[in-house]
Amino acid sequence: MKVRLTLLSIIFTTLGAASAVKAALPDPGMEIVNGRTAVLITDPQNDFLSPNGVAWGVVGESVTKNNTVANIESLFKAAKANNMPVYVSPHYYYPTDHGWHSEGALETLMHKIGMFDRKGALTTEGFEGSGPDWLERYKPYINDGKTIVSNPHKVYGPETNDLVLQLRKRGIEKVILGGMSANLCTESHMRELMEQGFEVAVVSDATAAAIVEEGDGYKAALVNFRFIANTVWTTSEAVQKINGNK
Repeated sequence: MKVRLTLLSIIFTTLGAASAVKAALPDPGMEIVNGRTAVLITDPQNDFLSPNGVAWGVVGESVTKNNTVANIESLFKAAKANNMPVYVSPHYYYPTDHGWHSEGALETLMHKIGMFDRKGALTTEGFEGSGPDWLERYKPYINDGKTIVSNPHKVYGPETNDLVLQLRKRGIEKVILGGMSANLCTESHMRELMEQGFEVAVVSDATAAAIVEEGDGYKAALVNFRFIANTVWTTSEAVQKINGNK
């Protein structure tokens, strides 16, 4: 009898564990606090978001489907209208960066197609309207003298730039995150900011990613956004929360 009860206990414990695995993840949420919350956009640049950009062939479908270009602009617009700080973390490569001795798969591709290439760190020669330049419709928001543009990140995350320093120097503790591209720079920024103790709300349709033979980068990112970030919002939800915090 004792053996039978033990067996039943094991079965019920196993079934309980299986149910827990299938249960929905909690959503901790993120409360917007004036002066402590900022919008962060990664790589709002032509090479990702313009049909003339070098990556459009692989990201264009995802960008179009998500209405990413307009959604990023909605975040810019809402933040500016509510005096919320805006940060941009760009991606640039200079001629010396092409001398690296090792590169990952996407780094190799980006260097091969000249993605984000600039003529040098201290010159803007040929920059206007080029692949690494901002999408034209974003320039009024980014070039207003108030948006904080960090040093460029060189691979995917902000570990190689001064973004975290810039956020901390202004007392920012919470980040509303959008930009390109979902499973690379956007996800990497989310991960590092979470590791650094920031709260992060990812805006799921203010990003997009490459769709290639090996898989859909956007679908891959959505899983990790939900698993890791404090919360995941749509652009509509994010804008409503920003506007409602006056």
